[in-house]
Amino acid sequence: MSTATAPKTSALTPTVIFCLISVYIVWGSTYLAIDYTLETMPPLVMTGMRFLAAGLILVTFLLFRGHTLPTGRQWLNCALIGGLMQGGCVGGIAIAQQSISSGLASVGIATVPVWVVLMIGLYTRKWPNKLEILGISFGMIGVILLEIQGGVSGASKGAIIIVVAAISWSLGSVLSQHLKLPKGPMAYAGEMLAGGTLVTIAGFARGERFHGMPDTAAWLGWGYLVLAGSLLAYSAYMYLLSNVRPSLATSYTLVTPGVAVVLGAWLLSEDIDVYTVLAVLTVLVAIWFIFKGKEAKSTTANGEEVRDS
Repeated sequence: MSTATAPKTSALTPTVIFCLISVYIVWGSTYLAIDYTLETMPPLVMTGMRFLAAGLILVTFLLFRGHTLPTGRQWLNCALIGGLMQGGCVGGIAIAQQSISSGLASVGIATVPVWVVLMIGLYTRKWPNKLEILGISFGMIGVILLEIQGGVSGASKGAIIIVVAAISWSLGSVLSQHLKLPKGPMAYAGEMLAGGTLVTIAGFARGERFHGMPDTAAWLGWGYLVLAGSLLAYSAYMYLLSNVRPSLATSYTLVTPGVAVVLGAWLLSEDIDVYTVLAVLTVLVAIWFIFKGKEAKSTTANGEEVRDS
């Protein structure tokens, strides 16, 4: 297990509140930053270099603080999770945003809790309850609306990629709770370093190249993605996964779509059509049902523990 052995709670400590705000605001705005980088940077190479830079900074800092590097097995696990989360998801977002709006991309990624519930059921054989099934159903409707919107706008390939990206992030999140990883922040430092390496290699293998020097907006966007999107928000998210209940850790999905849609409309003049609005509302309803279903499971489990004692 990569997580701490201490019981997970939903207590809003100052550290938890800071991590939640960081994830809510920063990840809601990274879609905008990605759009700026894509003007003059290739998607996968940009993504890989982003996480390579963040990983090198964090690993160097941790080594100075006395942490040890991961073992060989831990590096392999870091590469698997990093490949799924940084490559499959974040790299997928960058590719998708070449043809779909930042707001639509954020709505697709907001379906992560839906896929997490399904994957946990497959992994543990503990299947969703009725509320979670309702959430999954609404989530699937949201996915269909995304695909319809993508087809209407001529960006159906991007809409498909963004759903695959959400599935990839969900699988990485679930595996991070069950694979042997380094303790503490070295886990997500290793994931960023290993994942960034794999994504960069994949980008060059895909034929991506820089055609001239990136412009100022791209460098500023890339710097924001490195410092805020990777070092701050990704580290905050991994801390939340390790220390609070999954429903609280993934609650960013209720906030980031709104942040991304508003910023996209405001700064990029992206259209907000009826399909986008319906997709946002449907996905938010899905997440609400899933959170309520998880609360019901938790209450039932606590009640059984009391009876057993």
